[in-house]
Amino acid sequence: MSKPLESRISLVTGASRGIGRAAAVALAAAGAHVIAVARTVGGLEEADDEIRKAGGQATLVPLDLKDFEALDRLGASIFERWGRLDAFFGNAGVLGALTPLTHLDPKLFQELLDINVTANWRLIRSLDPLLRRSEAGRALFVSSGAARKHRPYWGGYAMSKAALESLALTYAAECDGTNIKVNLLNPGPTRTAMRAKAMPGEDAATLPPPEALAPLVVEMLSPSYQKNGELVAFHRDHSPSP
Repeated sequence: MSKPLESRISLVTGASRGIGRAAAVALAAAGAHVIAVARTVGGLEEADDEIRKAGGQATLVPLDLKDFEALDRLGASIFERWGRLDAFFGNAGVLGALTPLTHLDPKLFQELLDINVTANWRLIRSLDPLLRRSEAGRALFVSSGAARKHRPYWGGYAMSKAALESLALTYAAECDGTNIKVNLLNPGPTRTAMRAKAMPGEDAATLPPPEALAPLVVEMLSPSYQKNGELVAFHRDHSPSP
């Protein structure tokens, strides 16, 4: 039985847990070789176990997204081994602190910029030549409805996600007419550790698990997905195109 992503090389950040892990497992099950990037070795190894159980293969890359020089080297390493990259899922992100802007610690503000914005820009720089070598390069970034709601105390996170959206949509416009398609995904309320931190009183059982979102990630990173420069919101009743 053929797999829709057979022989494709995909990279997932934040692959050790939550949406990133679920997406990595789903991409591997669809036939892609997954380059799984995360800070924690233990989490990556657990993700690798799931990927193997799904019949897939992965290359584990323990890496802190604030190590910008390592992100630059990552592209060169991928080129040396595979010569191209077919799909990039920029999933990793941090919530920061939910607090008035005037109380937000400068170090936390900088971390929001470093991980949610700058790391994705550095990865775009590092991976763009590889995506262009693919016959159907795909890039997908995780955003949030917070980027446009301007709720009190969410300013740091919202600011970083708004910047990420602008970054990704500009990159999409620059890729128009090429083999690369760039899009954004708003997962909505999902059963993740970040969501639990943001909404500690919420009943997580009422939320869809990350695995419910994974088929949409696979769809949007597939060669058949032809949309470019769009923000797609996940809904519980969403079913991927055949």
